[in-house]
Amino acid sequence: MKQALASRLSSLDAFRGFTIAAMILVNNPGDWNHLYPQLAHAKWHGWTFTDWIFPFFLFIAGVSMSLSLGRRADAGADKPALLIRLFRRALVIFAIGFLLNLIPTFDWSSVRIPGVLQRIALCTLLAAPIVVFFEWRQQCIWIVALLSLYSILMLGVPVPDQNGVVHAGMLEPGADFGAYVDRLILAGHMWSQSKTWDPEGLVSTVPALCSQLFGVLAGRWLMADRSRAEKTVWMLLAGLACLWLGAVLDVILMPINKSLWTTSYCIFMTGWALLVFATFYWFLDALEPVGARARATMLSTPLIIYGMNALFIFALSGLVAKMLGFIKVVQADGAPVSLKALLTAALRLLELSPTNTSLLFAVLFNAVMFLVAWAMWRKGWFVKV
Repeated sequence: MKQALASRLSSLDAFRGFTIAAMILVNNPGDWNHLYPQLAHAKWHGWTFTDWIFPFFLFIAGVSMSLSLGRRADAGADKPALLIRLFRRALVIFAIGFLLNLIPTFDWSSVRIPGVLQRIALCTLLAAPIVVFFEWRQQCIWIVALLSLYSILMLGVPVPDQNGVVHAGMLEPGADFGAYVDRLILAGHMWSQSKTWDPEGLVSTVPALCSQLFGVLAGRWLMADRSRAEKTVWMLLAGLACLWLGAVLDVILMPINKSLWTTSYCIFMTGWALLVFATFYWFLDALEPVGARARATMLSTPLIIYGMNALFIFALSGLVAKMLGFIKVVQADGAPVSLKALLTAALRLLELSPTNTSLLFAVLFNAVMFLVAWAMWRKGWFVKV
């Protein structure tokens, strides 16, 4: 077990573990009507703690691509073979996400095609050739070009909204260019709560790809021949610069908006990702003396354990959450009640506020998922695709 931890970048595993723990926390409240504001997405423009999570996953995926795919490409590995390997990985991730959407009804006529894992798969697929065939300066050009293209499409191309009114630059639910494209291609297979647009739609995958490419650049920086202290400082400075630029673009170009993955949101959340990751990197991989680093690693071991099987735990948590809502228990009066409702009712016996009861359910759900991750870590089981 110690060898498994030592052979990886501890800070990246801990950052991944922090992100998966946060995602499970916000995805599994006891009651969606009783949430602390920071544990729910911003209703439209703006951001909360919850809006950190998805871009953090993509940033982490980008760092991992640099440390594995990019390093092998630079070393002269067969580039087409690397791309085929990434294509297969992306296909498996997409299939897992799509299967989770199918469960439990398996209704092909209305199944949602987009999703979190599907977006990660598409971004991985699209980022792979940019990582393999282009050096870091060219990758920067790709980011600027893609974000510019996305901004032009969203602000300058007239499209009809769901009511047939044609306009350009309307960044309201269902009225933007991305929503129009989703309705053309994915009609009947979008997010059930919106139906006319999808938060993981096709067009907004372009700036999401840029979130991953920012992670690729961070991974490149980690491989540079610089001291770890210098790497940490420059990541912190870059994070602050991205926060500033994202805040400026929020005012002068496009509001920060997770559902649209606006240019300002992409850059702003990259800033937070750099700051959080640099903090983990300093304490777990750069801190001297070694004894202090060892103590920090010991404290963060639960996050590291979580991060080593993040994809499996994410998929398992989604499956368990669906089953808790789908499986019904018939009570004495003959009324069917879901397992989740029964568990939440049991927690209400503690006489907490509705919001705290909802939060407690999420915390306990997270604890169960951690126990699974811990058991897998103890056995040396690491699921990779």
